[in-house]
Amino acid sequence: QVQLVESGGGLVQAGGSLRLSCAASGSISSINAMGWYRQPPGKQRELVATITSGGSTHYGDSVKGRFTISRDNAKNTVYLQMNSLTPEDTAVYYCNAVARTWRSFRFNDYWGQGTQVTVSS
Repeated sequence: QVQLVESGGGLVQAGGSLRLSCAASGSISSINAMGWYRQPPGKQRELVATITSGGSTHYGDSVKGRFTISRDNAKNTVYLQMNSLTPEDTAVYYCNAVARTWRSFRFNDYWGQGTQVTVSS
C-alpha cells in the first residue's frame, strides 16, 4: 500500500502565501504523476496542479501564475507553493499520487487525507 501524508495547511490572510507538502511512503516501486486537488466548500473536487516524474507540470486555470508545484523524487515528496492567495482558494487540499507497489504491476491512484487551507479577506 501507499500512504500520502499532507502538511502545511492553515489560516492565512488574503495576499499571503502557504507551502503544502505531501510525502508518500509504503511499498512503493515507482511513482508516476503526483499532484494536488482541492475541494472548496459545497463544490466538487478540482485540479490544482500535477507534476510527472520527469518534471512536466500542469496547472488549473485559476492558479496559473500564483501556485508552483515541485517534486523531490528521492524523497517521494511533492510540494505546492501558493502565493497571492485569495478567499476563493479556501478549500481542502488533497495530495494525489499515481504509484505502483512491489506487489503489483499496475499503477493506481492514491489520495491523502486532505489539509484545510483557509484564506481570510
